Amino acid sequence: MSEMEEKEGSLGKVPASENVKATTRSVIKPTVSSSLRSSGSSSGPTRKRIEPKNVSNVVKLNPRKPTTDHSLTTSNDASAIRRNSTGSSQEKQISVKKQTSSARSATKEPLRRSLPEPRRSSLPSPAGKASGPSSPVVRTPRTMGSNVKLSSSPSSSSRVPTASIDSIESSTERKSKSKSKSNLSSTTISSGSRSGSLSSSRERMSTASSLRKAVTPTFKVSRLIMLPQVETKAGDDVRLDLRGHRIRSLKASGLNLSPNLEFVYLRDNLLSSLEGIEILNRVKVLDLSFNEFKGPGFEPLEACKSLQQLYLAGNQITSLKSLPALPNLEFLSVAQNKLKSLSMASQPRLQVLAASKNKVSTLKGFPCLPSLEHLRLEENPILEMAHVEAASILLVGPSLKKFNDRDLSPKEIAIAKNYPAHTAVCIAGGWEFCSSKQALESTFNFLVEQWKDHFPPGYMLMEASVDQPFEEDACNCHFLFTKDKTLNEDSELVLNYQWFIGSTSLSNFTPIPDATAEVYWPKHDDVGKILRVECTPVLGDTSYSSIFAISSRVSRGTGCPKVLKLDVCGDLLEGNILTGHPEIAWCGGTPAKGISSWLRRRWNSSPVVIVGAENEEYQLTLEDVDSCLVYMYTPVTDEGTKGEPQYAITDYIKPAPPSVNNVQIVGDIIEGNTISGVGVYFGGKEGPSKFEWLRENKDTGDFVLVLTGTNEYILSKEDVGLRLAFVYLPVNFEGQEGKSTSALSPIVKRAPPKVTNLKIIGDLKEGSKITVTANVTGATEGSSRVQWFKTFSSVLDGENGLDALSTSKLAKAFRVPLGAVGYYIVAKFTPVNTDGESGEPAYVISDRAVETLPPNLNFLSITGDYTEGGILTASYGYIGGHEGKSIYNWYLHEVETDPGILIPEVSGCLQYNVTKDAIGKFISFRCTPLRDDGIMGESRTCMGQERIQPGNPRLLSLQVVGTAVEGTTIHVNKQYWGGEEGESVFRWFRTSSDGMQKEVPDAATSSYLLSADDIGFFVSVSCEPVRRDRARGPIVLSEQIGPIIPGPPTCQSLEFHGSFVEGGRLTFTASYSGGGKGACFFEWFRVKDNGGKEKLHSDGEHLDLTLEDVGGCVELVYTPVREDGLKGCPKSIVSDPILPADPLGVELVIPDCCEDKIVIPHKTYFGGEEGDGKYIWYKCLSKIDASSLMDISDSCEDVTTCAQTLTYTPSLEDVGAYLALYWVPTRADGKSGQPLVSICNNPVAPGFPVASRVGVKALSLYSYSGEGIYFGGYEGSSIFSWFRENMDGTIVPINGANSNIYEVTDEDYNCRLVFGYTPVRSDSVVGELKMSEPTDVILPELPRIETLALTGKAVEGEVLTAIEVIPKSDAQQNVWQKYKKHVRYQWYISSETGSTHFEPIQSQCSCSYKLQFNDIGCRFKCECVVIDSFGRSSEPAYSESAPVSPGIPRIEKMEIEGRGFHTNLYSVRGNYSGGKEGKSKIQWLRSMVGSPDLISIPGETGRMYEANVDDVGYRLVAIYTPIREDGFEGHPVSASTEPITVEPDVLKEVKQKLDLGSVKFEALYDKDKSSKKVSGAGGLERRILEVNRKRVKVVKPGSKTSFPTTEIRGSYTPPFHVETFGNDQHRLRIVVDSDNEVDLMVQTRHLRDVIVLVIRGFAQKFNSTSLNSLLKIDS
Repeated sequence: MSEMEEKEGSLGKVPASENVKATTRSVIKPTVSSSLRSSGSSSGPTRKRIEPKNVSNVVKLNPRKPTTDHSLTTSNDASAIRRNSTGSSQEKQISVKKQTSSARSATKEPLRRSLPEPRRSSLPSPAGKASGPSSPVVRTPRTMGSNVKLSSSPSSSSRVPTASIDSIESSTERKSKSKSKSNLSSTTISSGSRSGSLSSSRERMSTASSLRKAVTPTFKVSRLIMLPQVETKAGDDVRLDLRGHRIRSLKASGLNLSPNLEFVYLRDNLLSSLEGIEILNRVKVLDLSFNEFKGPGFEPLEACKSLQQLYLAGNQITSLKSLPALPNLEFLSVAQNKLKSLSMASQPRLQVLAASKNKVSTLKGFPCLPSLEHLRLEENPILEMAHVEAASILLVGPSLKKFNDRDLSPKEIAIAKNYPAHTAVCIAGGWEFCSSKQALESTFNFLVEQWKDHFPPGYMLMEASVDQPFEEDACNCHFLFTKDKTLNEDSELVLNYQWFIGSTSLSNFTPIPDATAEVYWPKHDDVGKILRVECTPVLGDTSYSSIFAISSRVSRGTGCPKVLKLDVCGDLLEGNILTGHPEIAWCGGTPAKGISSWLRRRWNSSPVVIVGAENEEYQLTLEDVDSCLVYMYTPVTDEGTKGEPQYAITDYIKPAPPSVNNVQIVGDIIEGNTISGVGVYFGGKEGPSKFEWLRENKDTGDFVLVLTGTNEYILSKEDVGLRLAFVYLPVNFEGQEGKSTSALSPIVKRAPPKVTNLKIIGDLKEGSKITVTANVTGATEGSSRVQWFKTFSSVLDGENGLDALSTSKLAKAFRVPLGAVGYYIVAKFTPVNTDGESGEPAYVISDRAVETLPPNLNFLSITGDYTEGGILTASYGYIGGHEGKSIYNWYLHEVETDPGILIPEVSGCLQYNVTKDAIGKFISFRCTPLRDDGIMGESRTCMGQERIQPGNPRLLSLQVVGTAVEGTTIHVNKQYWGGEEGESVFRWFRTSSDGMQKEVPDAATSSYLLSADDIGFFVSVSCEPVRRDRARGPIVLSEQIGPIIPGPPTCQSLEFHGSFVEGGRLTFTASYSGGGKGACFFEWFRVKDNGGKEKLHSDGEHLDLTLEDVGGCVELVYTPVREDGLKGCPKSIVSDPILPADPLGVELVIPDCCEDKIVIPHKTYFGGEEGDGKYIWYKCLSKIDASSLMDISDSCEDVTTCAQTLTYTPSLEDVGAYLALYWVPTRADGKSGQPLVSICNNPVAPGFPVASRVGVKALSLYSYSGEGIYFGGYEGSSIFSWFRENMDGTIVPINGANSNIYEVTDEDYNCRLVFGYTPVRSDSVVGELKMSEPTDVILPELPRIETLALTGKAVEGEVLTAIEVIPKSDAQQNVWQKYKKHVRYQWYISSETGSTHFEPIQSQCSCSYKLQFNDIGCRFKCECVVIDSFGRSSEPAYSESAPVSPGIPRIEKMEIEGRGFHTNLYSVRGNYSGGKEGKSKIQWLRSMVGSPDLISIPGETGRMYEANVDDVGYRLVAIYTPIREDGFEGHPVSASTEPITVEPDVLKEVKQKLDLGSVKFEALYDKDKSSKKVSGAGGLERRILEVNRKRVKVVKPGSKTSFPTTEIRGSYTPPFHVETFGNDQHRLRIVVDSDNEVDLMVQTRHLRDVIVLVIRGFAQKFNSTSLNSLLKIDS
């Protein structure tokens, strides 16, 4: 084995810098029992072997060769004493004997004395499996001139070194040594040694190691120190290996440190300083283990930027604070030092940190290790801390995969998730780790304690936290300071923010640009990272130290967008455009266009959707006046996810001032017509607008008023030749006038000529003549014009859809063309007077469409060539409407009178290409006319003029087909044309290479056999085509083929010679033809019964027959070969079946026999296939002479028959006797030969004692019996033993258990029992210990559930709880008390209402389940399973509920949404439960602040309520009475708002007018109070409302003919009050007393509210609650 420690780690990763070849491990099979191996732990699931305590110091050599090479062993060889990597040395030298025989003899005695042993060498050895640590290894040193080549050990090329958990074994301690001497007398190793003498350097190392033994402590086997493998593949220019050279300084002479080195191994030296390491700027692997470093002083390593692996194990290091940040460091081993903490610089790429066997007791100062995957802290005081693994997970982050060489515990991961995000910072800062329940408060107090000295004076921090961040969603930070009440500080505390982002809580966070607000929106790239926000308090001009808060990792967004803010921008005036501006949080979804909609809400009604208003912009219309608009917006992502819709409500829309545009005069400006003036009104609801008509004065050009009050005007004779003007004065509903607009008409024309009583006369058929008649006024009929049209429609629509059939002309008659068939005829009559003036044309349409004539043919003919190959063409004339797809057919006739045979190939064609089938026959063509409407006419047939004549015979192609080889037949391939072919004439020609052509005699057929005469010539053929009527065509000559080549070689005959019997010899004779004979060859084959062939090998032209040939046939394949090397076709011949020879026994030998080992005689048979011979075994007490063997059955009395089979297995009774076999050879067909008899040389030997089928049988739950079958003579006092196998695989003997019956104790729980059986023969020969397979894990009785009960009602909203009942037996009570781990619950629900099929409810695994609305009608079933501490599950227990009934209707989380002003909209929101909701009741009420009384608001029973001026100062109360669908009524629930305040604009105006003390308002008075009066129909009069602090009066203003009149006057003394109307926002009523009241109307709701609040403000001294307090006005 090479100079490196054997390593087999579970990390499984090796850095890419190491690429080491695998070592060839050749192990000599030991003579010492395999039970003497070391008892290292196994890293796999393989069960461990038991190591007897009295066996130690056994060393196994692993030389290169698998066999002992005595030539390499000398008497001077001795194994070197080496110092272990832990610092200890071998306490005993191992000597290797020169002679193998002495080694073998020396091992027999320990073998006997080692009984009982757990395993013997006969058991399968686990050697070669990496399941346990290797034994201490005697190294062969590197020596000059040595012939031994060192092989490298195995390695891989991953990132992390394959460091062994169980890698290095030190020498056993002295205590174990002394104990070993008393129990084991000698230990000898049977192995060869490597050649070569020990080098002087190795001797110095051995001496140095012995000297250091007093200084270096002796360590036990450590699986915690991780050491590297030596990179043997690298060259000496990049590798330096100076382990164990007592180097004290890196600057020592001869050390040869150079910048090119990449692998440096300085383990087991005396280094205490790193001075000089700076030169290794390219080093990747640096091993400084087991030196004398104490630290600090690691600053020189800063120059080693390429360093990937650093080994510092086995030193005296107390601190790593001076270890610099190494950018490429991936592996760091600091095991077996004196570290108290792991404080060091951040290592960005470190993946493995091994810090076992230190004094680490705190995690304070833990560095930022963002890439760490494996952390090892075995044998450190810190492990005494509870949940140290969870703390490590918090410090490292999600990259951590293993802790102490184990996968992370799911329980610890779950515990770590319960800690706040800033826990890692607190742990690294020295916070004492506590439970997760106390961590939030404890860590906050820890941070406050660090920050409190830097807070602004008089302020204390109460909160510092960050919300759970989600992608593209608002994340708020919360920093809350409280101020000392005794502090007199006028300055306000200002908090400045800065957001940062990082990968872990301990990383260096990076500031996020422009993220300085209290809220931050995480981006997509921030997912999985951690946010940190720093808050800087500023008091006055002084900035104080920042504090911080850390978030958990940014989660992916829900993908469901949210509306954060929704505004509506624009002036609320009719005609303006309003724009909705939503502010969206997309929460990880892809932004897309949301769903916008606008709703219109009139006074005291529900909002109604405005059709078509689905954009963010909306233009206000007349319908929106005096209504509120509701803008609804639903955010939608590009993936289609919709968020919650939000809405914004505007104030009431005001009408625009009245105006009119697009004023015009509509109608024909012709005498006698009625014209209208129109315009587009805008500006609220139109009132009594004013209209005027003016006529132009022809003399002055002025316009004179002719008509008012209407927008229609009838043109008279006076208007002819003049222009008219129309004036439009817009007036709105309130009487407000706008700017007038006018329109001017063209000059009025005189009335034109007219046509009446227009008709079409005539027959509406194709080709018929029709005329038009009419009554003409204002013109003459003779000068008028007529134009004809056609149309598909029977309804006339001006000239739309008309197609002209004629130009305009004077003629009134018209002949219907074919193109008008199926159309309606339209006549256009234009009246024209004598002076050429035209009137309006008149139109008339026919009462039906034009009909057509029936389809017919007026002629039919056939033209063309009446010979084979000619083309005949048919032509015809069609009449009778538009032709459709007429039917064409061609027929063949033997005579002109027969009906003929249809030619289907040319149906539907007008041309026919005459084919061969038509020769001698007549041709006819039949046409059936078909109109496009499907009406079919009479068919007509045209017969051809003559019979079809055949064409002249000729050849279209001629060629010779075949191979130009002697002996083959070639053929003529031709294509004939011209009637039926007769006997065409063929002639064959032979052409030489010089062009001479000669006819081949007697060759006059269409085929020709090539002969030897044709070799070297070209061959061609000529053909004269002959028709059946002997007509001849032109002679055609084909192309030549050739030259003709000779034929292949051929075997003419093939015959066998010889006897077809096993043992005979076969020969053959063959005759050849086909040119000169060459080296012909042949092959022999054995033909099997199934037809398969097997090639046989023969040295000559003969074949010797063997047993394998018997029953089969022999085939000979002969291949002729021409002298030019050309091979012919092989010829084969098959022999008769081969017969077998007579049976003969050649030899019979019986080997040495042993008990229970099958005896197989060595026999040799000849003579066909051997059959079932006769065998008789005899047992003889004494050996019989050979002469008497044939008569063995009669030779003596002590001969007995044992068996009559070919083989025999001696039993115990056969031991000591001789066995003889009598054999009669027999062929398969039953023929027998001469018998043979043989006897063994030695008597039957007894078998070695062996125990088999060793097993354990369970007698009861607590009692087991060991069983086994003994073999090997008579059994003596066999030894029984019992072992206990722990869960980690170790097997421990059970003291005192030496019987085959074993009673289970408490120590056996969670272990397996193994029964050991050591067989002992009656003569004291001891066999090997056989151990049974381990039993199942010994466990106590399985916990059971007697019954499972459900508590709680099966009613919606109730909680069902499962309670398990424990059996009353003592065993079950004990099991539940000691071994119950937890109880698992699973809830099931019936798939349909009333169904008995249940489906599991996901994530419902607690003992309770709250019934919901969706559960109504379903049944529930709970499954309960008990898990004990051994991981076993009990049989599930079930309990089923009754069908769930609906609960009592109730409302939860009821609230009123609204902004608090008297002009806003309020809505009720709450969560209903209790079955399906029916018609629940809602009632809105008012409540005075401080008073328990409620005032009902009549008519307000909807979910939405719009506040008004009467609600000012009151709380709005909504009482919600839930009612189920079946009418069951639940308890009412109420919610209230804050006191309603006045809208700010109204409040400002009211305050101003109250400050004035006296104000006036303009209003309208409705003098006609009839309910049947149409609103705004002119009954309103103007009034002046005067209000001051003492009284109120309503004055009717004066006019030119009257004085102002006071209609109402009074003070504010009760019963004075002001009333408003919920259904009309413009009305108010002032009531002075029962006899004096007045109803007034104002323009807007705003003005109405101001008037009411001002009056109530002046009248406040008579109110119980001061309006000033309601308006928040200082008295």
